[in-house]
Amino acid sequence: MNDRPTRRDLMKPMQLLGLGFAAAAFAFFVTLVSMGFFQQRGGDQVPRALITALVVAGITFIVTLVTIALLMLVVDPADVTKTIDRAVLLDPEAPADDAPDAPASGPAPPRA
Repeated sequence: MNDRPTRRDLMKPMQLLGLGFAAAAFAFFVTLVSMGFFQQRGGDQVPRALITALVVAGITFIVTLVTIALLMLVVDPADVTKTIDRAVLLDPEAPADDAPDAPASGPAPPRA
């Protein structure tokens, strides 16, 4: 039996689509507000604002999905369940001391 989580287990497809849809809805609303859609009573600007907002929402949806999918490719599924006891950027082969490497005699003398 394989205990390693799959990429599908890490992030379900509906969560991906939900994040993309939420970002697209936010972009749609911001575009409508910035183009003054809610302040006008008619005229030529209303269809232009809706079309522009739909285009911006579609672009945002696609870019969000592609970005999240590419970021998921970077993560190794085995590393998700692994516990980390130390700082991530430290060398894994270095001894796990609690104190950082510093001279015991105080600050270093000034250079000449």
